[in-house]
Amino acid sequence: MKISFEINNKPTTVDIEDGNTPLLWVIRDILDLKGTKFGCGKAACGACTIMVDNEEVRSCSYSVKFAEGKKITTIEGLGTPENPHPVQQAWIEEVVPQCGYCQPGFMMATAALLEKVPSPTDEDIDQNIINVCRCATYYRMRKAIHRAAELKNTNS
Repeated sequence: MKISFEINNKPTTVDIEDGNTPLLWVIRDILDLKGTKFGCGKAACGACTIMVDNEEVRSCSYSVKFAEGKKITTIEGLGTPENPHPVQQAWIEEVVPQCGYCQPGFMMATAALLEKVPSPTDEDIDQNIINVCRCATYYRMRKAIHRAAELKNTNS
């Protein structure tokens, strides 16, 4: 089965036997984009968070067949080293990561939140950013989310 979509602004077609294969495995194993992480496999932890048509999606439970014709963004497509996305810049400024494993998922969830809510309150963050961090860097992430909103709104 051939499935065509855009990933990180590049048209892509994959030929896959089973359309129910999680998009996470296509991203990591076929397209060799390793920034999106496997965490739980149950869409509970958020390590695999990406954006599909600017909406937050847990790629471990999103069948690749549903990606047909969609615009997908992974952490690799969020920004560049020369021009980081405001979320990436805020994560750097606030020195958020500890081990870093879950951070791509948190950054993607934050980018999706800022698309919907340009200036999120703490309540907006609590209701929308429900990923899990085993290192408990939540306080630094909250600061970074507010900083990312400032950066994004300044650059808009």
